[in-house]
Amino acid sequence: MKNTLVVLAGIVLVLALWVGGQYNSFVTQGNGVDGQWKQVEVQYQRRFDLIPNLLESAKGVQKQEQAVFGAIAEARTRYAGAASSDQKAAAAGQLESALGRLLVVMENYPELKSDQTVSKLMDELAGTENRISVERRRYNELVQTYNIKATTIPGNIVASLFGFKTRSYFEATADSENAPKIQF
Repeated sequence: MKNTLVVLAGIVLVLALWVGGQYNSFVTQGNGVDGQWKQVEVQYQRRFDLIPNLLESAKGVQKQEQAVFGAIAEARTRYAGAASSDQKAAAAGQLESALGRLLVVMENYPELKSDQTVSKLMDELAGTENRISVERRRYNELVQTYNIKATTIPGNIVASLFGFKTRSYFEATADSENAPKIQF
């Protein structure tokens, strides 16, 4: 009888340690996903800090594109007022669309393209866009790892016991695969 109790206690202990390990793994991975989203936001903020300088330089050279500048300013305002990561992602998508239109304007106006200040800022913006792309990819990779654990056996058992839910991927905005069209 004593041996049976020792074996049962051992099994319960091993099971409790396993569940605790799974729980800690979910917490760690969830914090990793949250931290990576913060990295995406850092890059968005870098973009939003850079854009006013780009706009001021571009405005001085090319005034007739006020609609593009207005769309960029509106997207920036929406991002600043966003309460959730989904709203921030939508505002960032709106900004990407406006920036695409600005890039087309830059290509169509050589005097704007050749302005040294604007060229430097465009290089910075391109670098920022690359950083954002890298951070989004990393975010989606962490979400994928977390979601696989949360939806496969045995992780899904622990996830359902403790209320761990799958996370949303960062997704491109609708129509982002189409190049922006500029009409004068």
